[in-house]
Amino acid sequence: MANIAVALLVLQLLQVAIGEHNIQDHTRSFEKKECDMYHGKWVYDNSYPLYDSSQCNFIEKEFACQRNGRPDRLYLKYRWQPSACNLPRFDGLDFLKKFRDKQIMFVGDSLSLNQWQSLTCMLHTATPHSEYKLQRIEGLSTFTFTTLYTRYGRVLTLDKVDDEKEWDGIDVLIFNTWHWWQHTGRKQPWDFIQEGKHRQKDMDRLVAYEKGLMTLARWVDTNVDPEKTKVFFQGVSPDHSSGSYWPGNNNGKNCKGETKPILAPGYPNRQHPEELVLEKVLHTMTKPVHLLNVTRLSQQRKDAHPSVYGSGGHKGMDCSHWCLAGLPDTWNQLLYAELISK
Repeated sequence: MANIAVALLVLQLLQVAIGEHNIQDHTRSFEKKECDMYHGKWVYDNSYPLYDSSQCNFIEKEFACQRNGRPDRLYLKYRWQPSACNLPRFDGLDFLKKFRDKQIMFVGDSLSLNQWQSLTCMLHTATPHSEYKLQRIEGLSTFTFTTLYTRYGRVLTLDKVDDEKEWDGIDVLIFNTWHWWQHTGRKQPWDFIQEGKHRQKDMDRLVAYEKGLMTLARWVDTNVDPEKTKVFFQGVSPDHSSGSYWPGNNNGKNCKGETKPILAPGYPNRQHPEELVLEKVLHTMTKPVHLLNVTRLSQQRKDAHPSVYGSGGHKGMDCSHWCLAGLPDTWNQLLYAELISK
């Protein structure tokens, strides 16, 4: 498949900058037991956000809402509270210790970049005095312990995985897709969709999405050793470009000016069709995989998008990506809980 962005987190490089004596010996693990971490509610927590994004100048301008002039801060103060348990608070030093000499790779679209930048900032602010190096050489960006590599093609191949050699030997793989499958017109990054020898101009995007996911699933089942690599699929990241599904009469409304989550009981009352497709594909897999089931809890966060405070500020409307600090920090907190759970 084309249009895959790869973001790599290489933690052994950061170890050199931090120093052995600065990493505490945390031995705790999270007792997940029967708790559904993804069923709960958003609660106000004055101790949030988890970090000060102004300490991370490397955050892309599209996600830097405070830097771009967003005047409100209430959206930063919401914590995800599962109904049946408490999430461990994210501990950057503990994360670095547990995954020293490991590689964590995000494979997906710009939402993966969104989450990847959240995690790099969460780890960087945990070690604010450590040095880091940022390099950009053509299509390759390197941030001390991370590598970002992006390739775009004009033919979307549904039955072939590009750049799979980049994934070999990775300790944790986090796959995410759907965002780019929706694009049409000038934003569409392919001219044709191809499966086998059959090439066509377009097709039902949900069908194409399922075929692409099946290709990724077959690759995992064929190539991944679960003793060496832990595989996650991230749930669909919802946008809030239309309020037609929000409680109340919100036709034509988007995320602009929204400052609070949707706290209505029972919302959302429907699943994303794309999320149902993802869960269907995961149930076909023979290798153990884990679903980062962030869709439902993210649907409630109409307040957490850049809106007009992305792309350098007051240019366009972004109700797809998320401000940093912000919602992707919760995704990473859930990822952390999954990684350290027994």
